[in-house]
Order: sequence, then structure tokens, then C-alpha cells
Amino acid sequence: MIFGRSERGKPPVEPVTLKILVAGGFGAGKTTLVGAVSEIKPLRTEELLTEAGRPVDDIKGVEGKNTTTVAMDFGRITLREDLVLYLFGTPGQDRFWFLWDELATGALGAVVLADTRRLEDSFAAVDYFERRSIPFLVGVNCFDGAARYPSQSVRAALDLDPNVPLVLCDARDRESVKEVLIGVVQHAMAYAADRRASIPT
Repeated sequence: MIFGRSERGKPPVEPVTLKILVAGGFGAGKTTLVGAVSEIKPLRTEELLTEAGRPVDDIKGVEGKNTTTVAMDFGRITLREDLVLYLFGTPGQDRFWFLWDELATGALGAVVLADTRRLEDSFAAVDYFERRSIPFLVGVNCFDGAARYPSQSVRAALDLDPNVPLVLCDARDRESVKEVLIGVVQHAMAYAADRRASIPT
């Protein structure tokens, strides 16, 4: 079946649309992730890094990066004919974090994209979603040439709660990113079900 059309004799499927945030530190691969999986041309708000920003833009470990997201990235992916995800990539630099509250409104869940070369850059995103009780999954973006660490070591370094999923991924690879997004949806649904069950009737 082609999305948006119905099979003969069947009514068209009205898809459920869900909002997912993609957060993480500067240079972690958020823009790449959204672009790798989006079925539409992603909306990007990237600007060139300048000399004026050098004192506040720490590019240690990502020296090859020459652009930065200043508002958001936006993409869309149809996981099933009845399930569409809207992806909102957040800016990674702290001077743009005031945008996060607006982007987080109505989000089902989030991906915190982590780079083991700059793992400390993930702390702010982890803290943000924990404080706001937004379910999230940590995706460790496996950059070429970066050291590989066991998942448990990364989990301990980020001080994650045991129920927070952590997966290894390649933000350039569509199938790898799809698995991450499916994991976020499953985790968010389970999180919501647990919260409902904990409310006394």
C-alpha cells in the first residue's frame, strides 16, 4: 500500500503523528541523523561557524565541523502506514538552549545523541529530559576513528537510570536511525503506561 492511498475496498488509514526530539551536544550528529532518515527534504537552520564565535564554540574533538544549528532541524518519517514521526533536532550550543522549551512542547519522547569523544556534552540533555519527565533514549553515535566503549561503561559515565535505553548507532545510516526511533517510541509508550498504572483509581 502506498502511504496516503487506500487499498481497494478499504477506507484510507488516518495516521497517528508523534513528535520526537533529537538532542545532544554540539557536533554529536543531530542534523545528520534527521537528514539520514527523513522522507522529506529536511528543514535546516545551519549557519557557518565564525571567528567571532570561536571563544564560545568549543570544537575540540570535532575540528572538522564548520556549521552549527541555530534554531532546529525538522524531518518526517513514516514508520508504518498508521504511524508518522515528526523529528525536531535541537541546537547543541548552550546559547541556543532557550529554544528547547518551545521545541519540547507536545513531544512524546527524545533521543539524546552522544559522542564518546565529548561525552560530557550529553549531560545537559540528559538532565533536561529527566527534570521534565520526558522519556528518552541515549543513542551513542559511533564516529569513525572514535574509541569504542562497552554500553555499561557509557551508561555509568552518564549516570543513567536503569530504565533508560542505551543503544549504539550510526547517525548516517537510515536503518540504524530507524531502529533508534522505534526504540524511543516503544520506551515512551511503556513509560506512559507505567505512569497511568501508578495513578490511584
